[in-house]
Amino acid sequence: MMHCYVSSSVSFHLNLHPSSVRATSKKKLTKNLRNPRRTKLPPDFGVNLFLRKPLTEPLSPVQEEVQEIEEEQLDDIDDVWEPNEIEAISSLFQQRIPQNPSKPLRVRPLPLPQPHKLRPLTLPTPKHNIKKPSLSNQMYKDPTFLIGLAREIKTATDVSLVLNKYSTFLRKGSLSTTIRELGHMGLPERALQTYRWAEKHPHLSPDNRILASTVQVLAEHHELKLLKFDSSLASKNVIEAMIKGCIDGGWLNLARKLLLIARSNNRVLDSSVYVKMILEIAKNPDKYHLVVALLDELKDREDLKLSQQDCTSVMKICVKLERFELVECLYDWYKESNREPSVVMYTMMIHSRYSEEKYREAMSMVWEMEESNCLLDLPAYRVVIRLFVALDDLGRAMRYYSKLKEAGFTPTYDIFRDMISVCVASGRLTKCREICKEVEDAGLRLDAETSFRLLQLENQAVSL
Repeated sequence: MMHCYVSSSVSFHLNLHPSSVRATSKKKLTKNLRNPRRTKLPPDFGVNLFLRKPLTEPLSPVQEEVQEIEEEQLDDIDDVWEPNEIEAISSLFQQRIPQNPSKPLRVRPLPLPQPHKLRPLTLPTPKHNIKKPSLSNQMYKDPTFLIGLAREIKTATDVSLVLNKYSTFLRKGSLSTTIRELGHMGLPERALQTYRWAEKHPHLSPDNRILASTVQVLAEHHELKLLKFDSSLASKNVIEAMIKGCIDGGWLNLARKLLLIARSNNRVLDSSVYVKMILEIAKNPDKYHLVVALLDELKDREDLKLSQQDCTSVMKICVKLERFELVECLYDWYKESNREPSVVMYTMMIHSRYSEEKYREAMSMVWEMEESNCLLDLPAYRVVIRLFVALDDLGRAMRYYSKLKEAGFTPTYDIFRDMISVCVASGRLTKCREICKEVEDAGLRLDAETSFRLLQLENQAVSL
């Protein structure tokens, strides 16, 4: 049996060697650590310890020295660690202590079964007092559904059979999209049948939107006589739809009469109706006098409401009719409505002032367009270069000509001709030849007047 006294202050390392252990074991421990005192037993009650004689006599000093020497020799023998003991202790710090193979590993028990997962896979039980899904609230305004309904009506034998299936999903005004789609398909009779079916359902009629769409489709296909209603009692939307349908169908005289009737009855129609009428009549040069009258009516309107596209379209017609003051009025009105002009409107304003020969005012519009950081398109480059050619400003003309090509645009013939003319006026024969080479590469031919001016410039250069 081997006795080993190890204090708590001694630390073991992972790699222990016998030599190191022997070196540490030879260190002499203090007396209290070598011979720790045994705790005293409790006294026997009823025995007088003062009267009791000691069991043994005290040792003499010589005997004590001999006993200490023997204890030191025993300590030297007992404190030596054997290799197997060192290996056993080192293994404790190198890896996990292996478990007893006879004792099985603890297996974690499975969770308890959940009641909702033990139910059979069946439909959920119905619940009461719940809201219906919002599908019906969305289908009546879904364009895909309404256009698909028109396609289904087109192939059906009876309109009512198709509409009865979806009557619960429809609301007031929802069939107006379906009726207009039937008009685009060229089916005015089916559009009228759809309107008749809607009249029989209280939750869909009366509705001016469905009536306006039906009137516009019938007027466009010259089938307005199929629908009998009192136009004098019709609403503003219905009259506007009738005029637009007449314009789309080519009944310009009837549309003009309806405008006059509405004006005599103090009916204020939307500005878009006048714009549509002006754009359609302006296609015929023989009816420019009617366009001028409509422009005057539009000018007197205080509640002018035009989109950007309508505004630029009217400005283009005004330039063609040389009504430049109306162009300026429309531009000022558009700026006062807190909207930013587009590059198309800037181009139209530069073209208007160029046509009026107000070149300096047109230049100010070019600087305004530059400050707004608008990306110029090909028509804008063409108008700006034409303006600089009229001012004989070769430097700016060449700069915008270079910008045009850097932007990836291909110059048109009128741009080539304007650049050649400004170069001829400035006596730049070399630049003229470069542009002529570009014209040939583009597969174009110069006209006789431009060729004659080039020939004159070459003759002057030879004579010099």
